[in-house]
Amino acid sequence: MATFADLPDSVLLEVFSYLPVRDRIRVSRVCHRWKRLVDDRWLWRHVDLTLYTMRPKVMWHLLRRYMASRLHSLRMGGYLFSGSQAPQLSPALLRALGQKCPNLKRLCLHVADLSMVPITSLPCTLRTLELHSCEISMAWLLKEQDPTVLPLLECIVLDRVPAFRDEHLQGLTRFRALRSLVLGGTYRVTETGLDAGLQELSYLQRLEVLGCTLSADSTLLAISRHLRDVRKIRLTVRGLSAPGLSVLEGMPALESLCLLGPLVTPEMPSPAEILSSCLNMPKLRVLELQGLGWERQEAERILCEGLPHCMVIVRACPKESMDWWM
Repeated sequence: MATFADLPDSVLLEVFSYLPVRDRIRVSRVCHRWKRLVDDRWLWRHVDLTLYTMRPKVMWHLLRRYMASRLHSLRMGGYLFSGSQAPQLSPALLRALGQKCPNLKRLCLHVADLSMVPITSLPCTLRTLELHSCEISMAWLLKEQDPTVLPLLECIVLDRVPAFRDEHLQGLTRFRALRSLVLGGTYRVTETGLDAGLQELSYLQRLEVLGCTLSADSTLLAISRHLRDVRKIRLTVRGLSAPGLSVLEGMPALESLCLLGPLVTPEMPSPAEILSSCLNMPKLRVLELQGLGWERQEAERILCEGLPHCMVIVRACPKESMDWWM
Protein backbone atom coordinates (compact mmCIF):
# COMPACT_ATOMS: atom_id res chain seq x y z
CA MET A 1 0.00 0.00 0.00
CA ALA A 2 1.43 3.40 -1.03
CA THR A 3 2.27 5.97 1.66
CA PHE A 4 3.13 9.66 1.55
CA ALA A 5 6.79 8.67 1.45
CA ASP A 6 6.18 6.99 -1.90
CA LEU A 7 4.71 10.08 -3.56
CA PRO A 8 6.97 12.09 -5.88
CA ASP A 9 7.91 15.65 -4.94
CA SER A 10 5.65 17.14 -7.62
CA VAL A 11 2.56 15.46 -6.14
CA LEU A 12 3.41 16.46 -2.58
CA LEU A 13 3.94 20.06 -3.68
CA GLU A 14 0.50 20.03 -5.28
CA VAL A 15 -1.01 18.68 -2.04
CA PHE A 16 0.81 21.26 0.11
CA SER A 17 -0.40 24.08 -2.16
CA TYR A 18 -3.96 23.47 -0.91
CA LEU A 19 -2.97 23.85 2.74
CA PRO A 20 -3.49 27.13 4.59
CA VAL A 21 -0.23 28.93 5.34
CA ARG A 22 -0.23 27.96 9.01
CA ASP A 23 -0.62 24.24 8.23
CA ARG A 24 1.95 24.50 5.47
CA ILE A 25 4.53 25.68 7.99
CA ARG A 26 3.53 22.96 10.46
CA VAL A 27 4.06 20.14 7.98
CA SER A 28 7.59 21.42 7.38
CA ARG A 29 8.43 20.02 10.83
CA VAL A 30 7.50 16.44 9.91
CA CYS A 31 10.78 15.50 8.22
CA HIS A 32 13.72 16.93 6.29
CA ARG A 33 12.12 16.13 2.95
CA TRP A 34 8.90 17.96 3.76
CA LYS A 35 10.89 20.91 5.10
CA ARG A 36 12.75 21.09 1.80
CA LEU A 37 9.48 20.96 -0.13
CA VAL A 38 7.85 23.68 1.97
CA ASP A 39 10.86 25.86 1.13
CA ASP A 40 10.23 25.37 -2.59
CA ARG A 41 9.76 28.67 -4.46
CA TRP A 42 6.77 27.28 -6.38
CA LEU A 43 4.77 26.84 -3.17
CA TRP A 44 4.98 30.53 -2.24
CA ARG A 45 3.98 32.18 -5.51
CA HIS A 46 0.37 32.74 -4.33
CA VAL A 47 -0.33 33.31 -0.63
CA ASP A 48 -3.69 33.84 1.11
CA LEU A 49 -3.49 35.28 4.64
CA THR A 50 -7.12 36.37 4.94
CA LEU A 51 -7.91 33.38 7.20
CA TYR A 52 -5.84 34.75 10.05
CA THR A 53 -5.65 37.69 12.42
CA MET A 54 -1.91 37.90 12.16
CA ARG A 55 0.42 39.79 14.46
CA PRO A 56 2.91 42.07 12.67
CA LYS A 57 5.81 40.02 14.04
CA VAL A 58 4.49 36.87 12.32
CA MET A 59 3.87 38.74 9.09
CA TRP A 60 7.44 40.07 9.05
CA HIS A 61 8.73 36.52 9.65
CA LEU A 62 6.74 35.15 6.71
CA LEU A 63 7.98 37.96 4.53
CA ARG A 64 11.64 37.36 5.33
CA ARG A 65 11.61 33.57 5.62
CA TYR A 66 9.24 32.31 2.94
CA MET A 67 7.85 34.90 0.56
CA ALA A 68 10.43 37.47 -0.57
CA SER A 69 11.25 37.17 -4.29
CA ARG A 70 9.04 34.07 -4.65
CA LEU A 71 5.79 35.94 -4.12
CA HIS A 72 3.61 36.79 -7.14
CA SER A 73 0.21 37.38 -5.52
CA LEU A 74 -0.90 38.07 -1.95
CA ARG A 75 -4.27 38.26 -0.20
CA MET A 76 -4.34 39.74 3.26
CA GLY A 77 -6.81 41.26 5.70
CA GLY A 78 -6.57 44.48 7.63
CA TYR A 79 -8.98 43.55 10.44
CA LEU A 80 -11.02 46.75 10.13
CA PHE A 81 -13.91 45.23 12.10
CA SER A 82 -11.84 43.38 14.72
CA GLY A 83 -11.57 46.21 17.23
CA SER A 84 -9.04 48.92 17.97
CA GLN A 85 -6.51 46.46 19.45
CA ALA A 86 -6.30 44.37 16.27
CA PRO A 87 -3.11 44.71 14.20
CA GLN A 88 -3.41 47.08 11.25
CA LEU A 89 -1.58 47.27 7.96
CA SER A 90 1.21 49.81 8.23
CA PRO A 91 3.02 51.89 5.60
CA ALA A 92 6.28 50.21 6.69
CA LEU A 93 4.93 46.72 6.00
CA LEU A 94 3.56 47.68 2.59
CA ARG A 95 6.83 49.37 1.66
CA ALA A 96 8.71 46.23 2.74
CA LEU A 97 6.49 44.18 0.42
CA GLY A 98 7.69 46.32 -2.43
CA GLN A 99 11.34 46.11 -1.43
CA LYS A 100 11.54 42.40 -0.58
CA CYS A 101 9.03 41.03 -3.12
CA PRO A 102 10.14 42.39 -6.51
CA ASN A 103 7.91 39.90 -8.37
CA LEU A 104 4.68 40.83 -6.56
CA LYS A 105 2.07 41.53 -9.24
CA ARG A 106 -1.29 41.16 -7.45
CA LEU A 107 -2.28 42.51 -4.04
CA CYS A 108 -5.76 41.92 -2.56
CA LEU A 109 -6.61 43.75 0.66
CA HIS A 110 -9.73 42.88 2.67
CA VAL A 111 -11.45 44.92 5.42
CA ALA A 112 -8.38 47.09 5.83
CA ASP A 113 -8.16 50.59 7.26
CA LEU A 114 -5.84 52.33 4.80
CA SER A 115 -6.92 55.87 5.68
CA MET A 116 -3.49 56.65 7.19
CA VAL A 117 -1.52 54.74 4.56
CA PRO A 118 -0.24 56.79 1.60
CA ILE A 119 -0.71 55.21 -1.80
CA THR A 120 3.02 55.68 -2.37
CA SER A 121 3.59 52.87 0.18
CA LEU A 122 2.15 50.27 -2.20
CA PRO A 123 4.62 48.13 -4.18
CA CYS A 124 5.39 49.80 -7.50
CA THR A 125 5.47 46.40 -9.24
CA LEU A 126 1.70 45.84 -8.86
CA ARG A 127 -0.32 45.07 -11.97
CA THR A 128 -3.55 44.28 -10.07
CA LEU A 129 -4.84 45.97 -6.92
CA GLU A 130 -8.01 44.74 -5.22
CA LEU A 131 -9.67 46.60 -2.35
CA HIS A 132 -12.54 44.76 -0.64
CA SER A 133 -14.44 46.59 2.13
CA CYS A 134 -11.51 48.92 2.72
CA GLU A 135 -11.29 52.46 4.04
CA ILE A 136 -8.95 54.62 1.96
CA SER A 137 -7.69 58.16 2.22
CA MET A 138 -9.63 60.75 0.21
CA ALA A 139 -6.35 61.70 -1.47
CA TRP A 140 -5.58 58.21 -2.78
CA LEU A 141 -7.25 58.49 -6.16
CA LEU A 142 -7.42 62.20 -6.83
CA LYS A 143 -6.31 63.34 -10.25
CA GLU A 144 -3.86 65.90 -8.88
CA GLN A 145 -1.70 63.25 -7.18
CA ASP A 146 1.68 62.01 -8.47
CA PRO A 147 1.03 60.26 -11.84
CA THR A 148 4.17 58.11 -11.47
CA VAL A 149 2.67 56.05 -8.61
CA LEU A 150 1.93 52.40 -9.58
CA PRO A 151 3.17 52.83 -13.16
CA LEU A 152 2.40 49.20 -14.11
CA LEU A 153 -1.13 49.00 -12.66
CA GLU A 154 -3.43 47.40 -15.26
CA CYS A 155 -6.42 46.34 -13.14
CA ILE A 156 -8.11 47.84 -10.10
CA VAL A 157 -11.02 46.27 -8.19
CA LEU A 158 -13.02 48.54 -5.87
CA ASP A 159 -15.47 46.37 -3.95
CA ARG A 160 -17.50 48.15 -1.25
CA VAL A 161 -15.04 51.03 -0.82
CA PRO A 162 -17.32 53.68 0.74
CA ALA A 163 -15.01 56.65 0.13
CA PHE A 164 -14.94 56.11 -3.64
CA ARG A 165 -16.91 58.75 -5.55
CA ASP A 166 -17.14 60.60 -8.87
CA GLU A 167 -13.92 62.60 -8.57
CA HIS A 168 -11.98 59.43 -7.75
CA LEU A 169 -13.27 57.77 -10.91
CA GLN A 170 -11.86 60.62 -12.98
CA GLY A 171 -8.67 60.44 -10.94
CA LEU A 172 -8.00 56.90 -12.16
CA THR A 173 -6.50 58.47 -15.28
CA ARG A 174 -3.29 58.90 -13.28
CA PHE A 175 -2.68 55.15 -13.77
CA ARG A 176 -1.47 55.23 -17.36
CA ALA A 177 -1.39 51.43 -17.82
CA LEU A 178 -4.94 50.86 -16.47
CA ARG A 179 -7.06 48.69 -18.78
CA SER A 180 -9.45 46.88 -16.42
CA LEU A 181 -11.82 48.41 -13.84
CA VAL A 182 -14.26 46.68 -11.49
CA LEU A 183 -16.74 48.71 -9.42
CA GLY A 184 -18.77 46.80 -6.82
CA GLY A 185 -21.11 48.49 -4.37
CA THR A 186 -19.59 51.93 -5.03
CA TYR A 187 -22.85 53.69 -4.18
CA ARG A 188 -21.40 57.23 -4.25
CA VAL A 189 -20.72 57.07 -8.00
CA THR A 190 -23.50 58.83 -9.91
CA GLU A 191 -24.65 58.42 -13.51
CA THR A 192 -23.19 61.83 -14.37
CA GLY A 193 -19.92 60.94 -12.68
CA LEU A 194 -19.71 57.60 -14.49
CA ASP A 195 -20.24 59.27 -17.87
CA ALA A 196 -17.58 61.91 -17.16
CA GLY A 197 -15.17 59.33 -15.77
CA LEU A 198 -15.48 56.93 -18.71
CA GLN A 199 -14.92 59.81 -21.10
CA GLU A 200 -11.44 60.17 -19.62
CA LEU A 201 -10.92 56.40 -19.34
CA SER A 202 -11.73 55.72 -22.99
CA TYR A 203 -8.85 53.22 -23.25
CA LEU A 204 -10.42 50.70 -20.82
CA GLN A 205 -10.79 47.18 -22.24
CA ARG A 206 -12.74 45.61 -19.37
CA LEU A 207 -15.43 47.19 -17.20
CA GLU A 208 -17.55 45.54 -14.50
CA VAL A 209 -20.26 47.43 -12.61
CA LEU A 210 -21.83 45.24 -9.93
CA GLY A 211 -24.27 45.97 -7.13
CA CYS A 212 -24.15 49.74 -7.58
CA THR A 213 -27.07 52.20 -7.56
CA LEU A 214 -26.51 52.94 -11.25
CA SER A 215 -29.06 51.63 -13.74
CA ALA A 216 -27.82 49.21 -16.36
CA ASP A 217 -29.23 51.40 -19.16
CA SER A 218 -27.28 54.47 -18.08
CA THR A 219 -24.13 52.40 -17.63
CA LEU A 220 -24.38 50.88 -21.10
CA LEU A 221 -25.09 54.28 -22.62
CA ALA A 222 -21.92 55.71 -21.07
CA ILE A 223 -19.94 52.68 -22.27
CA SER A 224 -21.24 53.00 -25.83
CA ARG A 225 -20.33 56.67 -25.90
CA HIS A 226 -16.80 56.45 -24.57
CA LEU A 227 -15.40 52.88 -24.47
CA ARG A 228 -15.24 51.93 -28.11
CA ASP A 229 -12.34 49.53 -27.48
CA VAL A 230 -13.94 47.68 -24.55
CA ARG A 231 -13.69 43.90 -24.87
CA LYS A 232 -15.48 42.68 -21.74
CA ILE A 233 -18.56 44.07 -19.98
CA ARG A 234 -20.06 42.61 -16.82
CA LEU A 235 -22.94 44.27 -14.96
CA THR A 236 -26.07 43.69 -12.92
CA VAL A 237 -29.35 43.96 -14.83
CA ARG A 238 -31.02 46.49 -12.52
CA GLY A 239 -32.78 48.98 -14.81
CA LEU A 240 -31.94 47.12 -18.03
CA SER A 241 -34.28 47.44 -21.00
CA ALA A 242 -34.17 46.30 -24.63
CA PRO A 243 -33.40 49.83 -25.93
CA GLY A 244 -30.67 50.12 -23.29
CA LEU A 245 -29.03 46.89 -24.42
CA SER A 246 -29.30 47.86 -28.09
CA VAL A 247 -26.79 50.72 -27.65
CA LEU A 248 -24.07 48.04 -27.65
CA GLU A 249 -24.93 47.00 -31.18
CA GLY A 250 -22.02 47.64 -33.51
CA MET A 251 -19.44 47.86 -30.69
CA PRO A 252 -16.33 46.95 -32.69
CA ALA A 253 -14.25 45.16 -30.04
CA LEU A 254 -16.79 43.67 -27.58
CA GLU A 255 -16.00 39.96 -27.08
CA SER A 256 -17.67 39.08 -23.77
CA LEU A 257 -20.96 40.25 -22.22
CA CYS A 258 -22.16 39.09 -18.80
CA LEU A 259 -25.54 40.07 -17.31
CA LEU A 260 -26.20 39.27 -13.65
CA GLY A 261 -29.55 38.99 -11.85
CA PRO A 262 -31.61 38.53 -9.86
CA LEU A 263 -33.40 41.88 -10.24
CA VAL A 264 -35.51 41.01 -13.31
CA THR A 265 -38.09 43.73 -14.04
CA PRO A 266 -40.89 43.99 -16.63
CA GLU A 267 -38.54 46.14 -18.75
CA MET A 268 -35.94 43.35 -18.83
CA PRO A 269 -35.19 42.33 -22.45
CA SER A 270 -36.70 39.05 -23.57
CA PRO A 271 -34.43 36.26 -24.83
CA ALA A 272 -35.41 37.18 -28.40
CA GLU A 273 -34.45 40.84 -27.82
CA ILE A 274 -31.11 39.84 -26.28
CA LEU A 275 -30.50 37.56 -29.26
CA SER A 276 -31.30 40.37 -31.69
CA SER A 277 -28.83 42.75 -30.04
CA CYS A 278 -26.08 40.13 -29.73
CA LEU A 279 -26.32 39.29 -33.43
CA ASN A 280 -25.31 42.90 -34.10
CA MET A 281 -22.17 42.70 -31.96
CA PRO A 282 -19.63 41.58 -34.56
CA LYS A 283 -16.86 40.34 -32.23
CA LEU A 284 -19.04 38.81 -29.49
CA ARG A 285 -17.83 35.33 -28.53
CA VAL A 286 -19.09 34.87 -24.93
CA LEU A 287 -22.57 35.62 -23.57
CA GLU A 288 -23.10 34.84 -19.88
CA LEU A 289 -26.40 35.16 -18.01
CA GLN A 290 -26.45 34.57 -14.26
CA GLY A 291 -29.36 34.52 -11.87
CA LEU A 292 -32.08 35.32 -14.40
CA GLY A 293 -33.93 32.02 -13.89
CA TRP A 294 -33.49 31.01 -17.52
CA GLU A 295 -31.36 27.92 -17.05
CA ARG A 296 -32.68 24.73 -18.73
CA GLN A 297 -35.64 26.66 -20.13
CA GLU A 298 -36.80 27.84 -23.55
CA ALA A 299 -34.78 31.05 -23.16
CA GLU A 300 -31.54 29.10 -22.96
CA ARG A 301 -32.41 27.08 -26.07
CA ILE A 302 -33.25 30.22 -28.06
CA LEU A 303 -29.93 31.86 -27.22
CA CYS A 304 -27.79 28.76 -27.75
CA GLU A 305 -29.34 28.00 -31.12
CA GLY A 306 -29.39 31.63 -32.26
CA LEU A 307 -25.73 32.31 -31.36
CA PRO A 308 -23.83 29.27 -32.68
CA HIS A 309 -20.62 31.30 -32.91
CA CYS A 310 -20.79 32.21 -29.19
CA MET A 311 -20.21 30.38 -25.95
CA VAL A 312 -23.56 30.88 -24.19
CA ILE A 313 -23.43 30.31 -20.42
CA VAL A 314 -26.69 30.32 -18.44
CA ARG A 315 -26.25 29.85 -14.70
CA ALA A 316 -28.67 29.61 -11.81
CA CYS A 317 -27.35 32.49 -9.75
CA PRO A 318 -24.33 34.76 -9.45
CA LYS A 319 -21.67 34.20 -6.83
CA GLU A 320 -22.61 35.65 -3.47
CA SER A 321 -19.31 37.47 -3.14
CA MET A 322 -16.89 39.12 -5.52
CA ASP A 323 -13.97 36.78 -5.94
CA TRP A 324 -11.38 37.82 -8.51
CA TRP A 325 -8.57 35.60 -7.29
CA MET A 326 -6.88 33.82 -10.16
